[in-house]
Amino acid sequence: MRTRTVDLGGPVHFADFGGSGPTMVLVHGLGGSHVNWITVGPALAKRARVVALDLAGFGYTPLAGRSAHVRANAELLDRFLDTVAGGPAILVGNSMGGLLAMMEAERHPEKVSHLVLVGAAQPRPAGARLDAVVALTFAAYAVPGVGERFLRWRAARRGPEGMVRDTLRLVCAEPDRIPPELVTAHVTVARDRMERMPWGNQAFLEAARSIVFTLARRRDMQAMIARIAAPALLVQGAQDRLVSVVNSQATAALRPDWTLAVLEGIGHVPQLEAPERFVSTVTRWLDGELSRPAERRSRAAR
Repeated sequence: MRTRTVDLGGPVHFADFGGSGPTMVLVHGLGGSHVNWITVGPALAKRARVVALDLAGFGYTPLAGRSAHVRANAELLDRFLDTVAGGPAILVGNSMGGLLAMMEAERHPEKVSHLVLVGAAQPRPAGARLDAVVALTFAAYAVPGVGERFLRWRAARRGPEGMVRDTLRLVCAEPDRIPPELVTAHVTVARDRMERMPWGNQAFLEAARSIVFTLARRRDMQAMIARIAAPALLVQGAQDRLVSVVNSQATAALRPDWTLAVLEGIGHVPQLEAPERFVSTVTRWLDGELSRPAERRSRAAR
């Protein structure tokens, strides 16, 4: 893995895992970074040229006068594809990254050949229940002033290592599965952000609030999903507390031409918690898709 920077109205940091063939762009979720992909990037690079960017305000990409709103980062992703991908890309998005990948595929279908949506932020079916801790946490984020105080308090009380371990307990079904060296890599990024990036909390809250607002417009989201032309694989952890399996089941019902793969015993970040299963699931689906006649691989937009 090499780290690189490209100027897209400000520096954008990304990891380049090498490889050849079609470009695969890995897009992290809220609070994440390129480090979320370091255990699967090398294996995926056996099938494609693989890069993982840090969105504006996350990882090592500064805000630099930009916004961390999902609309703004969707535009950043679009510019990244133009500059780095060099052709239609396979977009792999986790959580917020899945939402951004869908937005890009709907707005610019010529730039996206395939979608892999990993616990993607997506519409919640009416009546579906939220995990209590997740609901309370996002309620705190949503309130101006409260969210800011909460993040400052958590950072002061827990420190970078405590924050990383708290996050892993939330997003993993079994956080002990994460290798110590991968935990250390996440702690390093968290410490660097805490010490050198004063805009970190601002970016996190702006993104979190924009996700909540975007998903609240459920009919608009469903209409957007219906218009996407690219074939898609939904990778869903059965024990995901942030994005319930019923969300992905509802999306699969809306798009029966898409494929849903439910990973038992796995939470919100299967690429971290079960990297071999994740890579196997993605590559099997891609191999099947790429072996089909071109006219069957994409569907006319509705």
